[in-house]
Amino acid sequence: MKIIVSTIVAAPMHEVWRAYTTPEDIKLWNAASVDWHTTAASVDLRPGGKFSSRMEAKNGSFGFDFEGEYTKIVPHQLIEYAFGDRLAVIEFTEGVHGVTVTLTFDAESTHPEEQQRTGWQSILDNFARHVKGKVASE
Repeated sequence: MKIIVSTIVAAPMHEVWRAYTTPEDIKLWNAASVDWHTTAASVDLRPGGKFSSRMEAKNGSFGFDFEGEYTKIVPHQLIEYAFGDRLAVIEFTEGVHGVTVTLTFDAESTHPEEQQRTGWQSILDNFARHVKGKVASE
């Protein structure tokens, strides 16, 4: 089953793309809730390149590495990657109100669909807030 989440980022495409693909930015926005954070991130943005984000509960009770391999990159348009036996596609589309970021990913069987959708949507919403705040401060 595929799950689709999206958000509109009120910022220019080059800022949206940079924030989505830069490890220092990823560490600032990549969390589904305030009690989680990303402590490390790496990006080798090319087909065959690897990525990794270390996600941890702020209280130290749990953590995991979210990692995979990029399968297709179209700058300022598309990122496709494999993580385990699952696939994800991120599309970046410029519009009147900013850049729509749409993420389509293969669901996993451990957690309910709605929990997965809510978590990934929260991460995208954090991303949009991060970019908007960064652009406003520049």
